[in-house]
Amino acid sequence: MGVLDELKWRGLLDNCTDEQALAEHLNAGPVTFYIGFDPTAPSIHFGNLVQLIVARHLQAAGHDPLILVGGSTGLIGDPKDSAERVLNSKETVAGWVEKIREQVGRFVDMDGPHPARLVNNLDWTGDLPVLDFLRDIGKHFPVNRMLARDVVKKRLEAGISYTEFSYVLLQALDYLNLYRQYGCTLQFGGSDQWGNITAGVELIRRSDGTKVHAIATPLLTKADGTKFGKTEGGTVWLDRGMTSPFAFHQFFLNAEDEKVIDYLKVFSPRGQDEIAELEQQTRDKPQLRAAQHALADDVTDLVHSPADTKAANDAAAALFGRSELQALGDETIRDVAEELGAPAVKSDGELPTFVDAMEASGVVASKSAARRAIAEGGAYLNNTKVSDPDRRLEQSDLLAGEYVVLRRGKKTVGAARIAAQTSGC
Repeated sequence: MGVLDELKWRGLLDNCTDEQALAEHLNAGPVTFYIGFDPTAPSIHFGNLVQLIVARHLQAAGHDPLILVGGSTGLIGDPKDSAERVLNSKETVAGWVEKIREQVGRFVDMDGPHPARLVNNLDWTGDLPVLDFLRDIGKHFPVNRMLARDVVKKRLEAGISYTEFSYVLLQALDYLNLYRQYGCTLQFGGSDQWGNITAGVELIRRSDGTKVHAIATPLLTKADGTKFGKTEGGTVWLDRGMTSPFAFHQFFLNAEDEKVIDYLKVFSPRGQDEIAELEQQTRDKPQLRAAQHALADDVTDLVHSPADTKAANDAAAALFGRSELQALGDETIRDVAEELGAPAVKSDGELPTFVDAMEASGVVASKSAARRAIAEGGAYLNNTKVSDPDRRLEQSDLLAGEYVVLRRGKKTVGAARIAAQTSGC
């Protein structure tokens, strides 16, 4: 199938400008396309991954990627529905630009027959005179159409600054500049960016008389219609220091049966036959969670590495007694403990008791509940059954030098960090 059909089958096409013309354009030969990322944090996140996967499909089909990191648009901030963004310093944004440039470069081929180029819009806006910007760009934007944008209408009552109101002009200018400099004729992004994307299409038509193209990807949702991509701890980041490979793997492993095949089509490189087989397994034997394991493994391989995927699987097995916790590396232990919460249990000279650690970890509600679990034979320290209600933790129990994993029964697992007590002066 053609790349546009591939994107449609994978559920990656929510909207586009003139689908027939776009299909003909893509089939006619190499197309230079671009996707942009604003540095609003030190890392890109789950939502950005969808766009990078679209870029990979287009590059694999023989098209030429431009990956834009917004050194200038990151200083402004795309309007949010809720309130004005807090403006970050120029130094902070510049640091984030470099981190994100390094991240996105891992997802596309920087060499090969269709090498990706990394570009920064600060290069063409940083020294742009304001009068030239207003005369050459602003004149093509009717204010009534800008006011009709959904995000602007939502913000008008509470108020929106001219800074955020003008963001659409900067993004449209990006498309115009990339069209003129590189012959870029396709931009894509999330469906929430459709107004900004089509503004660039319109600017090129008005200023240069050329027809260019745009694609919007859909917002991924859970079975109840809410946004997919958040955890209780917040955003799922692609930086291992902000979301560990273990937590990242667990996020996808917990995908709902009703939606996991949709997510596989988006995030996995597997083809139609293999995904159809996993869909059948999900219907016939949902308890095996074969599709969830395939999804979590494939995405963790892509974002982190096969070694991180193996470590995440090993850690999950060890948590529930199917392998040895002591065999896990210290970094994996720390990631697991952080994902489990691992409250600090202070010690003053002697290490705390197992009962104290069980209560602190949240595995049981009280010390008496911990003692009952021990009496019933369902209390475990680092996967070893504990039978003595007075057992005190020992130095040799501490994983990575400071953690213990506690379990009640087969499924209730927690962790605690044994922190040394320091006395004040």
